[in-house]
Amino acid sequence: MSEKIHSGSARETRALAETIAQELVGPKKHERAVTMGLVGDLGSGKTTFTQSLIKSLGVKKGVASPTFVIFKRFKLSRQSRFRNIYHIDAYRIDKKDLLDLGWNKMLSEDNIVVVEWADRVRVAMPPHTVWIRFQHGEKENERYITIN
Repeated sequence: MSEKIHSGSARETRALAETIAQELVGPKKHERAVTMGLVGDLGSGKTTFTQSLIKSLGVKKGVASPTFVIFKRFKLSRQSRFRNIYHIDAYRIDKKDLLDLGWNKMLSEDNIVVVEWADRVRVAMPPHTVWIRFQHGEKENERYITIN
């Protein structure tokens, strides 16, 4: 089942991320990590969404895109049922690189793992991945976000 959401601005994209963050902190539904695969063209809202998701989960420090460092780990509060949130930029890596980063350990613990450009490492993504596709709309700040 998929849901297509219209976003008329970056503010609306951030609000969607905040809503999803609130769903994540609800009752435990998963036995392992929650994995989100974000796909879409450059500038379509993947990083805006991820930054808001991370901040909504209580991370206070600045959240920049991990384009040059490949991934960042943010420790979550002890009140959270998740230990960490990992933000991975897979634009310049492949499955082997992902495994070298400790991919299997990330997925075996109570973590949230958000992968931008996840279509580039689709073969490594677990079956329970929540896929989120970002598409440009006709207007400058308009986006269509599809969640599967």
